[in-house]
Amino acid sequence: MPLITTPNIERPDDFYEALIDAHRDLGTEQSHAMNARLVLLLANHIGDLAVLREALAAARASDTSNATTS
Repeated sequence: MPLITTPNIERPDDFYEALIDAHRDLGTEQSHAMNARLVLLLANHIGDLAVLREALAAARASDTSNATTS
């Protein structure tokens, strides 16, 4: 199963609101920890290592395109 990179979330605005609500009143460290737990839960749900590796590469590539050099 290839990684789906086109819009595929049912009611994306509702999901975004739920995500923001989940972070409400969390400190920075708590927020980062919650994000890590969420990633692991979703990775477990996907279960396909090839898809997860593709997602990691895509996420890394999109992050490095915004990086600044020191």
